Order: sequence, then structure tokens, then C-alpha cells
Amino acid sequence: MSKRILIVDDAAFMRMMIKDILTKNGYDVVGEAADGMQAVEKYKEHHPDLVTMDITMPEMDGITALKEIKEINPNAKVIMCSAMGQQAMVIDAIQAGAKDFIVKPFQADRVIEAIHKTLS
Repeated sequence: MSKRILIVDDAAFMRMMIKDILTKNGYDVVGEAADGMQAVEKYKEHHPDLVTMDITMPEMDGITALKEIKEINPNAKVIMCSAMGQQAMVIDAIQAGAKDFIVKPFQADRVIEAIHKTLS
């Protein structure tokens, strides 16, 4: 059975890019969210195997959403997506329980490597 993934990013173009990479590699994208609040709701709804989470978003940022998801499921697997120059936030995210991070602009092989490593 293919692994179920929730994509969270405030940029529709970024969600589309990640979705394209994932579906081409046999993953099942069960939902998409444009901010942290939607991410938490979709997580409760779909119980995905993994979440790709943007760090900077409106309404609720990725780190806050990560903490809320971890409260729902301490074993949740979340990979943070960050732009260059967000190292401090990436460290905060890892300390909050993120399993890995990928840097924008995305490179397909790096995205798949991070997801494969996190799920295995």
C-alpha cells in the first residue's frame, strides 16, 4: 500500500510541485493545506503517514502546526520545507519534533530521499 502524505504550503505552486514529485514516485497525496490551521484539521481528518510542512505561512506557522500535530499524535512524521536563510527556524522545527527538512527550490531526489528515510 502506498504511503499517504499531506502537503502543507501557502503557495499553491509549491504544493503542486511537491504533489507532482510524490505522485510520480508512487506516493498517495491525501490532502493539501494552505496554512497551519488547515494542516491540523486535515491531519485529524486524514491521519496521513507523513506531512510536508512549510515553515512560514499565514494564520498559523509551520512550527506551531507541527507542535499541535505532535499533540494529536506524538509519533507523527513531519518534514519541514524551508527557504534558504531559515536555519534558526529549521532548528526550532527539529527541536519541536520534525524528522527532516527540505530546502526550496525543491530537488526531486532530495524530497524523495527525505521522505523515504523518514518513513522507513
